[in-house]
Amino acid sequence: MALIQCQFFSEVLGLSTQMTVILPQETTREIGVESKRRQGKYPVLFLLHGYSDDDTIWLRRTSIERYVASLGIAVVMPNVHQSFYSDMEYGNPYWTFLSDELPKLAASFFPLSEKREDRFVAGLSMGGYGAFKWALRCPEQFAAAASLSGVLDLAGHIKTNPHTAKSLSLVFGGRDIEGTENDTLWLLEKAAASEGPKPLLYQCCGTEDFLYEGNVKFKELADRTGYEVTTVFDEGDHNWEYWDAHIQDVLKWLPLKSGE
Repeated sequence: MALIQCQFFSEVLGLSTQMTVILPQETTREIGVESKRRQGKYPVLFLLHGYSDDDTIWLRRTSIERYVASLGIAVVMPNVHQSFYSDMEYGNPYWTFLSDELPKLAASFFPLSEKREDRFVAGLSMGGYGAFKWALRCPEQFAAAASLSGVLDLAGHIKTNPHTAKSLSLVFGGRDIEGTENDTLWLLEKAAASEGPKPLLYQCCGTEDFLYEGNVKFKELADRTGYEVTTVFDEGDHNWEYWDAHIQDVLKWLPLKSGE
């Protein structure tokens, strides 16, 4: 695998930013790693970080580079700071950056497939929220999305946690996001009723996680609306032990096309 720390200028943000990228490399003499690459442009997983992290965290806390080596896919990990993958009320337009500019820039820098069936998104905590928000708002962009311990009832979480409400005042300006395009429950209900494409969804959350109830609420709504979601609720907390184990399950679940 090739690991690239990519610094670039974002026209949308009006500043220099960075992403961390893993690219396939077929090797025969690399000890302990089975690496492969596919013909043509690479399938790509956009992998999103949590609230207190950045684009490097998946590499620092998991073995994601080793996990994807045998799959022949690229991984793009952007940095969005504490924006909740949103156009901030008092800050930068990270939703526009993420959903519009980033995929185009990444595909212009690297040989990444732009076909829907070759594109996936996943994330943890804030990134799990971002992954489902992106896939449900832009279903034409992704074949599948995965949330690991995601903030899947953000509107309810803000209402019941004054600290969260205060910390996100710069993002949403103190507005109630329930029933808006920043509300993943509302997006799920809207997507279920749509005749358009529906990305496959995978959610997992530990039963000891403080976000567990919000994940259950998301699953119950999916069941009521008929949107099929692969769900894993098992023992675990909001930590890297859980995410390191479950990102491997996500990678096995991804609907990757066969082929060299």
